Amino acid sequence: MAGGNSNYWEDLRKQARQLENELDLKLVSFSKLCTSYSSSRDGRRGDSSSDTAPLLSNSTQDRMFETMSVEIEQLLAKLTGVNDKMAEYTSTPGVTSLNAALMHTLQRHRDILQDYTHEFHKTKSNFMAIREREDLLGSVRKDIETYKSGSGVNNRRTELFLKEHEHLRNSDRLIDDTISIAMATKENMTSQRGFLKSIQSRVNTLANRFPAINNLIQRINLRKRRDSLILGGVIGICTILLLLYAFH
Repeated sequence: MAGGNSNYWEDLRKQARQLENELDLKLVSFSKLCTSYSSSRDGRRGDSSSDTAPLLSNSTQDRMFETMSVEIEQLLAKLTGVNDKMAEYTSTPGVTSLNAALMHTLQRHRDILQDYTHEFHKTKSNFMAIREREDLLGSVRKDIETYKSGSGVNNRRTELFLKEHEHLRNSDRLIDDTISIAMATKENMTSQRGFLKSIQSRVNTLANRFPAINNLIQRINLRKRRDSLILGGVIGICTILLLLYAFH
């Protein structure tokens, strides 16, 4: 019974190692496919002379990607099933004396399975991201080529529109600068007017507060008026006398 159990365990280990070797080779090829996909896209990015070759190459690589993904997923499923059988075997009552060694071996195979699963999903995600990015870039390049292949009249019209738009932007900028200068001048004049009103208000306040000063200012003004009238009268009389003397 022990010999039969031992042979069963060894058969499971052989199956696990065989599947692990196959997975290792598949994952290496899968990673190379992803790298070659990116490199081929980079190499064709600057070559716009051929439209059919890139499509055929991409289609072939996409089919290879789908096929290899299915094969790797099947191998992972088989390896998972072998690990489950090994786990069931370790719980058999007849092998409890070797349970520690068996559990160590089983854990090592589980770690390998986990590493391969993680590597597969990581490589697959990278491949999908590269393909989506390249598809997007291809669409953008196609739009650019379509735009460039437009008629010369449309291109000329577009250039004129762009120049006109630039002129309008410059005009708007000049108007904004002029308005800013006018607003600053208005604020300055408003400030000066307020300052002059403040001075006049202070003078009126002093005049009202000190009546003697107010009376003195009024007397000075009256004397100025009187002196102006006297001087005007003298000048007028002298002018009349000169005229009478001249025409006598």
